Amino acid sequence: MNKKVKLNRNNKLRILQVSDAQDLHIPRRAMLKMLNAAYDLINPDLVLLTGDNILGNHLDDARFGTRKVVKTRAESYKRLKKSLEHILRPLEDRGIPFAFIFGNHDDMNEFSKDEQAEIYMSYSCCIPPYDLESGLPCGTYNIPIFSRDGKRLVYNLWMIDSSGHDSDGKNGYDHVSEEIVKWYVEKSEKLKALNGGKPLPSIMFQHIPFPETLRLLVECDEKEKECTERDGRYYKLDPKRARGTLGEYPCVCKENFGQFEALKKQGDVRAAVFGHDHINCFTGRLDGIDIIQTPCASFRCYGNSERGVRLFELNASGADVRYTTKNISYFDIFGKGVSSRLRYIRDADEWAKTKYVMISVTCAAAAGASAYVIKKGIAKKRAEI
Repeated sequence: MNKKVKLNRNNKLRILQVSDAQDLHIPRRAMLKMLNAAYDLINPDLVLLTGDNILGNHLDDARFGTRKVVKTRAESYKRLKKSLEHILRPLEDRGIPFAFIFGNHDDMNEFSKDEQAEIYMSYSCCIPPYDLESGLPCGTYNIPIFSRDGKRLVYNLWMIDSSGHDSDGKNGYDHVSEEIVKWYVEKSEKLKALNGGKPLPSIMFQHIPFPETLRLLVECDEKEKECTERDGRYYKLDPKRARGTLGEYPCVCKENFGQFEALKKQGDVRAAVFGHDHINCFTGRLDGIDIIQTPCASFRCYGNSERGVRLFELNASGADVRYTTKNISYFDIFGKGVSSRLRYIRDADEWAKTKYVMISVTCAAAAGASAYVIKKGIAKKRAEI
């Protein structure tokens, strides 16, 4: 897809972020139902898949358990395509443009990012994940947003790669490279020049949070509500800087090449948006930049009741474009009725132990009832004899 992304007829742009869909070739139905309902309810102009779009390190597993059952690269590739088909086909069928970045789980298999990108780009609604001028590897690029008439650049979306293979070929280096930071600064300057010498307002999306996110936390007593433990110490969101849910200690980039400092210096990024931490859902502010954490969409992996999607809406008022955002959970979409709760429990991984106990109790009860019937039958036979 090479068409310009433009503000819609209302001078707005509705962007839907889907993070950590993280599923396989046989996906959890609750997630697919949730995503399809979200697309129809929100009617987004653009969808961003912000990493861990599939559970790549389990492509070759049996349907239950982690035993490897796929032996050939061809069969593994077939599963990869099918896994992506489940999340991309609904967008293609609706004609919704989409873009994506990679997460650590996407890269945990034998297929390169370029090979995976070819599958995404086989869909006509896909925005290619390349900046051809930069020479950077697949996964780091920007999406310019134009005015309704397509004549004026009004906003920008940064798509940043934060995970992949390291120099030794091992999976999952968790950082934004020095090369990418340099590219951002140079590209930001070019966009500034195109914007009459003023920084072009933008939002930055990447999978793994940068280390400065930890500045949104303060230490607390373990008895306090909504706190999380790390190495024997307890933390919560600093109420002066952030609000929302801290379900787990943020898993941030392992190395820091000055990305946040570059953002501050350039002055164009209004918000930095992350996934990766499935049960964190919060917004904060550091040095004039909004920090936004989106929970997972996946039902196959751990999550909580806030799993869902996040809506960003760009709104042009004169020459100014501002954004608003809100998380939209599964229960926001379907309500909290019996049927939606049962569907949620059936597919959500955090209910696995409960479901196991329920099944065990049911089986035990059934076995007990059967034994009782058999015992009564034997007793009756003996009485007849």
